[in-house]
Amino acid sequence: MVASDSFLVTCEHGGNRIPTRYRALFHGQAALLGTHRGYDPGALVMARQLARALHAPLVTATVSRLLVDLNRSIGHPRIFSAASRAAPLAVRARIVEQHYVPYREQVERLVRRSVSRGRRVIHISSHSFTPELDGNVRRADVGLLYDPKRVGEVALASRWKAALEQAAPELRVRRNYPYAGKGDGLTSHLRLRYSPALYVGIELEVNQKIVFAAGRPWSRLRGVLVEALLAAHAFD
Repeated sequence: MVASDSFLVTCEHGGNRIPTRYRALFHGQAALLGTHRGYDPGALVMARQLARALHAPLVTATVSRLLVDLNRSIGHPRIFSAASRAAPLAVRARIVEQHYVPYREQVERLVRRSVSRGRRVIHISSHSFTPELDGNVRRADVGLLYDPKRVGEVALASRWKAALEQAAPELRVRRNYPYAGKGDGLTSHLRLRYSPALYVGIELEVNQKIVFAAGRPWSRLRGVLVEALLAAHAFD
């Protein structure tokens, strides 16, 4: 275990809330907001449990990703949904100023503080994914996303996966699935600012099929994920 490590947990898509002043943009889209396109079901609960177990700072957002996607870079074509993209430029700028910038600045401030104290940051970003997208069934229960060129991320993800397989061999755990870990996102943004010796970013993806099953399957998965991460880190 690296004594100088500091954990940080974030959740960029924790809710599907639309602030009152922007609700007109989403008139008639309540059903869409309730789907995986509006938020990541289960991700906020998972993030809170991770933060408690890791004694880590927690940064979360409950504004819908359809208003502005906090896990996209400024200028990314999907930072705004079709609804928010139709808003005037001044409105979109205000959305960024009110919701995107404060979230990003809070995360960066926490990373900067830990690094300034000589600590390596291990950042776990909590997400979930829909079991089926565009007719394609996702064949995993858990995904661990990371940059394959960053040795610390490869090592932690590999140990986390191994610990999960030992604790719950029935789980289908895949690395860099259902998305590539080096794609645009908050973790990739932070990698540009900090070396592998100072920053390790892992995106945790949980299949929403388990989230919606609720009850024991969902609570057990959360517990297993936390314990496996603690075990993986202990052998660093």
